[in-house]
Amino acid sequence: MTVFMQKVLRRETRSARSLLAVATAIVAALIAIYCVLELLLAGLGEPTWLVDPLTFARWVAELPGGVQPVLLVAAGVLLALVGAVFLGSGLLPGRRARHVIDDPRVAIVVEDEVIASGLARIARMAAGVTREQVMVTVSARAVQVSIRPTSGIRLSEEGIKDAVEAELASMLLDPAPTVTVKLADSGVIGV
Repeated sequence: MTVFMQKVLRRETRSARSLLAVATAIVAALIAIYCVLELLLAGLGEPTWLVDPLTFARWVAELPGGVQPVLLVAAGVLLALVGAVFLGSGLLPGRRARHVIDDPRVAIVVEDEVIASGLARIARMAAGVTREQVMVTVSARAVQVSIRPTSGIRLSEEGIKDAVEAELASMLLDPAPTVTVKLADSGVIGV
C-alpha cells in the first residue's frame, strides 16, 4: 500500500479537529475585538458598553475578594471541563464510524452501518428469525449481535457467532472486530 493511500485511509477514518479549532479561533477573535473596542472607548473618554477594562482587570487581580466561594468553584469546574474537552480533542484519536477493507491495490472504506446491515442479514439467516428480531451494532473493535428468538425455538449462540465471524473474516476489515452474540431472555410470539 502506498503512502498516499495510507494518508487517504487515515483521513477517511479519523475525524478532523478543524471544527473545534475554528470555533475556538472565532470566540478568541470576538473577545479580542471586544477588548480593543472597550479600550478604544475608554481612551476616547466615552462610556463603556459592558465593563470598563481597567475595572475588570482590578476585579480579576483582587479575586477571590468579595466573590462567593461557590461561584469560584463553579467557574473553576467549568474551566476544567473546557480544558478537558480541548485536551481530549488534541490527544485522543477522533474516529469516524468506518472500517478499512484490507486490499493492496485500492483504498476501500466502509461505513459501520453497512457492515452492521450485512452482518445482521447473516445472523438472521443463521438464526432463522425475521429482520425485526436482529440488531447488530458495530464499533471500532467490537460487533454485538442481539437476537430475540421466536418463542419455543432454541437457538445456538455458537452457530450464529461462527456464521457472523466467517462473514467478518471474508470482509478483511482492519482492525478486525470481535463478535459477541446475545440472545434475549424473552422470545417473540409467532413468525
